[in-house]
Amino acid sequence: MPFSLLVALGSNRGDRRYNLLRAVDALSEAMRVVRISTMYDTEPVDAPPRSPRFLNMVAAGYTPLAPLPLLDELLAIEKRLGRTRTGVRNEPRIIDLDLIFHSAHVMRSGRLTLPHPRYRNRDFVRVPMSELRLRWRDPVTGEAASR
Repeated sequence: MPFSLLVALGSNRGDRRYNLLRAVDALSEAMRVVRISTMYDTEPVDAPPRSPRFLNMVAAGYTPLAPLPLLDELLAIEKRLGRTRTGVRNEPRIIDLDLIFHSAHVMRSGRLTLPHPRYRNRDFVRVPMSELRLRWRDPVTGEAASR
């Protein structure tokens, strides 16, 4: 059975728009993308000083993959699109793919927490979610997931 999911996408290195378009295309390997938001130019959050601005968007869709195999696919897409991880938290990056929701799954492991633990405080996720007019409820709080 396919699962409803939401992935947040961000880029603040190189051609940000192109990076996001490539990522949406690559997501089709792991999910059936049904809706995408427009792109939003945003300030970096909790980033090193003088980090460039982000372009952010969200993609909603379905996947037959369980949460951890889907996370593995998202990380593989990031790597294939040129993301490197140096260990600096929130460093500038070509692409960032965050799994925000995976159906009504609530989980906490060393690799993945669902729903994403910080989405509630991130307008760069909640504003695009609102645009898509998804009627999702946070499975932890029961509140509407978008603004």
